[in-house]
Amino acid sequence: MSEQETPPEPQETLESELKDYKDKYLRLLAEIDNTRKRMQKEKQEMTRFAVDNVIAELLGPLDNLENALKFTESSSPEVRHWAQGFVMILGQFKDVLNNHGVTPFHSEGMQFDPHMHFAIETEETDSVPEGTILQEFIKGYRSGERTVRPARVKVAMPTTKVNPTTPPDEQATTGEST
Repeated sequence: MSEQETPPEPQETLESELKDYKDKYLRLLAEIDNTRKRMQKEKQEMTRFAVDNVIAELLGPLDNLENALKFTESSSPEVRHWAQGFVMILGQFKDVLNNHGVTPFHSEGMQFDPHMHFAIETEETDSVPEGTILQEFIKGYRSGERTVRPARVKVAMPTTKVNPTTPPDEQATTGEST
């Protein structure tokens, strides 16, 4: 060794190592904390997804009960009394859904949104703008910003203009004559 290079003092070496170990320790603590938070968030999302799936499966039978109860008004008084009990039970189910943040949304007259609606029928009309929902067959439900079940709807489409001077066979072609 030359005179200019002196070996580091043992205390400086130990302090440097201590600083490195302390830095690594703090980084590991932060990484563990981040992992714990990420896992907690993933668990909450998986639980919410599972609950939403169960709720979505229950919506069909609830819709059927609601539709069946609509027909009891023309029934005998005895059947109407039974139906009142089922109306109360249906109300309890709706309260449970509402308590879990699951609410129905209105679709008729609204603009079609593929995230909230499922088009099962279209109708050509010029009385409303294209994409307007004309009829809601089955209610849609949301949980916060998430769609639990899309509404089944009929959507307005523009009427196709038919040229009365051209035969129907030629209207379907690209304009080539045969």
